[in-house]
Amino acid sequence: MQMTINGYVGGPNGENDWMTWNPDAEFIAFLETLLDASDTLLVGRKLAGAGFIEYWENAANKNPAPPFAKKIAAMTKLVFSKTLDKSNWNKTTLATGDLAEEIARLKNLDGKDILVFGGANFVSSLIKEKLVDEYHLIINPAAIAGGMTIFHALDSIQEFTPIQSRLYPGGKTILSFKPKTD
Repeated sequence: MQMTINGYVGGPNGENDWMTWNPDAEFIAFLETLLDASDTLLVGRKLAGAGFIEYWENAANKNPAPPFAKKIAAMTKLVFSKTLDKSNWNKTTLATGDLAEEIARLKNLDGKDILVFGGANFVSSLIKEKLVDEYHLIINPAAIAGGMTIFHALDSIQEFTPIQSRLYPGGKTILSFKPKTD
């Protein structure tokens, strides 16, 4: 999840103009490692509807394609929605049932890891239900006055075990954690 140094993942209306994009080879390699370890991508309805899936499908067809665009376009995508009744995107299905039940079903399937690309409200729902097994918080060297967060729905303290932290040459820092279990 991309975020500012003060914890916002989007401006008040979801703006991401604060996001820096100086992709160095090491940062791209990290993202490719996450993508290679995964075969399913979860996306919330708002992010999907905002053009996320179309962007990566179109980017994958450019020559040259941006880094990892073909990997994202090729992945199976599951869009969580209570309002959509069909998917118009390639390699994409809808999940309309109970969030925890859908995630449990996915985790019981054979395959690689499941990767989540926001949006903020969808990720907040996953966090609240304790459905995230590993966090990779991509800290951008920027701060904004207010906006959207992903931890606002917690109703108790959530503790984490650090996995790694790394500053990349392009300016982003990745903090990775696993939730502590009881």
